[in-house]
Amino acid sequence: MSDFPRLETQRLVLREIVAADAAAIFSIHGDANVMRYFGADPMSEPDQAVALIETFTRWRDEENSGIRWGIEQNGQLIGTCGLFRWNHAWHSAMVGYELAQSTWGQGFMQEALVSILSYGFTAMDLNRIEAQIHPNNTASLKLMPKLGFTHEGQLREVGFWGGQFHDFVQFGLLKREFAG
Repeated sequence: MSDFPRLETQRLVLREIVAADAAAIFSIHGDANVMRYFGADPMSEPDQAVALIETFTRWRDEENSGIRWGIEQNGQLIGTCGLFRWNHAWHSAMVGYELAQSTWGQGFMQEALVSILSYGFTAMDLNRIEAQIHPNNTASLKLMPKLGFTHEGQLREVGFWGGQFHDFVQFGLLKREFAG
């Protein structure tokens, strides 16, 4: 496969997630507050971060089913974002992301997502990008319309983590609607 697509925004570098990022990934994914809406239980062992990085690499290099960028700010990995569940035939994918709690509320995720959405609609030839947001995740529920996503409904008990089922709010963004 070609070189990993490095993207730069005004304040961020979106780059490949590598083994050296395992401690930062573990710190973010081990934070129960960060993970409460992510769709997975918090990590409890550092090896889980290594496995997640390997999964992200496999999506791109082996399965061609998605791409996940590390979000770097001032030389520090502060989160990740990406496009996954890439359906080539349907020209669609799902967006996912998480950010270290210490960086919340500073507009970093909106900045990062504008860049990867643009990449998805151009380089990946997507026509549709979906987002599924936990109904209590008010920050993400506010972010989706800012990016041009349309609220499409509620998916009942579609997720399971923390020993219980969770609903998600479904959003969709079409290429022709993306303002970039």
